[in-house]
Amino acid sequence: MFEINKIWLALGLVLLLAACTTSSKSPSPDITQPPVVLPPAPAFAVSKWEMLPDWQTLDLIPTKPAFLQSCRGLKAKPQWDEVCARAEILPDDSATLRAFYEEWFTPYQVFNPDGSEQGMITGYYEPLLHGSRVETQRFRYPLYAAPDDLLTIDLGEAYPQLKDLRLRGRLQGKRVVPYSNRAEIDAGTSALKGRELFWVENAVELFFLQIQGSGRIELADGSQVKVGYAEQNGYPYVSIGRKLVEMGELKLEEASMQGIKQWAENNPDKLTPLLEQNPSYVFFRELPEGLSAPLGALGVPLTNEYSLAIDPRTIPLGAPVFISTTYPNDSAPLNRLMLAQDTGGAIKGAVRADFFWGFGESAGMQAGKMKQQGRLWVLFPKGGEPVLN
Repeated sequence: MFEINKIWLALGLVLLLAACTTSSKSPSPDITQPPVVLPPAPAFAVSKWEMLPDWQTLDLIPTKPAFLQSCRGLKAKPQWDEVCARAEILPDDSATLRAFYEEWFTPYQVFNPDGSEQGMITGYYEPLLHGSRVETQRFRYPLYAAPDDLLTIDLGEAYPQLKDLRLRGRLQGKRVVPYSNRAEIDAGTSALKGRELFWVENAVELFFLQIQGSGRIELADGSQVKVGYAEQNGYPYVSIGRKLVEMGELKLEEASMQGIKQWAENNPDKLTPLLEQNPSYVFFRELPEGLSAPLGALGVPLTNEYSLAIDPRTIPLGAPVFISTTYPNDSAPLNRLMLAQDTGGAIKGAVRADFFWGFGESAGMQAGKMKQQGRLWVLFPKGGEPVLN
C-alpha cells in the first residue's frame, strides 16, 4: 500500500507540473483542472466587536444549534475542545451568548488580496425534484452515483502548500486523461451505465441540483429521499447565467436562477448547448433516512439561514463567520453570525460566501436572486488566531 501511495503522489506531482507548464496554445493537458496558480494570500486584520454592524443588538440564540454542529465536526482540533465544552452548557440567552463569543473569540476582518473588503455573497438551498428509481417516459434524466473509474488525487497529502487541490481523471491504458465532461456524460458513457440513482423529469432542474450540491427527490408514492454531493468530474465551474448575458439572451439583472429557468422553458431547443457550456458535472449519493438537513463539507447537517459555504483556502471550516450584506434584491441590511460549514465549486476567493437558505420553494426564491456585495469577519478561538505578516 505504501508503494501504491508513492506512485499516486508522484503521478499527482507530474500532473501538476504538466498543468503549470501548459500554455494557451498547447494541446489540452492530461488533466481537467486549469493551470494551477496559487492565489495571493488574503489579508486578515484584527478587528473589534464594535466594528461588526449590529453586533450589540443581534439575536444570537439561533446561532447556538449551528455552533454546536460545528463543534461536532471539529472534534479532532484541540483548540476547540474547551470552547465547545463551554458552549454545550450555555443557556439560550442572547446576552449570555454574546458574552461567550466576546470572551472566547477574536474577530478578524477578511480582505481580498488587493486589499478590498467587499466581495460577492450568493445563496443556495435544498431543492425538491420529482423522480423515479427507474427510467420512464416522464423521468428521463439520470442522476448518477460516482463512477468507479473516476480517479481523485489529493495533492495536499504530500504537499501542504497545495492543500485543497485535487486532480481528477481516468485511466486510458497507462495514461491518466481528463474525465468525461458534461456533454460526454449526457451523451451516455459506458462507465456510468448502471450508476443511475434516480431519474428526474427536468434537465434544467437537475442542472441546478448539481449547483446546489444536495436536494430531495419525491417519488410517485409521495415519499422523499435526500441526495447529497459525492464527487465531481474535475472540470471548473462555468456560469451559464454569465454565458446567457454574453450571448445577449438575458440582461445582467435577469440572470438569476429563476430567470435562467424561464429562459430554458422558452428555449427548449437551445437548452442542451447552453448546459454543455459548463463542463463541470456533480455525482450524488443517497443520504441516510432521518437526516435533518443536507450534509455540508464539514460533515455535519446544515442549519437553515445560519450555515455558510466558503473557500476553505481562506476561512477554516467550522469557524463562526460574521457577514454584513443585504437581503436579496433589497437594500435592507442582513447582518448575521453564521458558521462556515460548507464549500462549493463556484465559491472561490477570500471575501466570498454562499448563504444557505434551507429547503423548498421559498428558500429557492431567496437563494436564486441573492447576489449581493458584503463583508466578512472570521471569529478565531483565542489561542488559535492566524499568524499575520
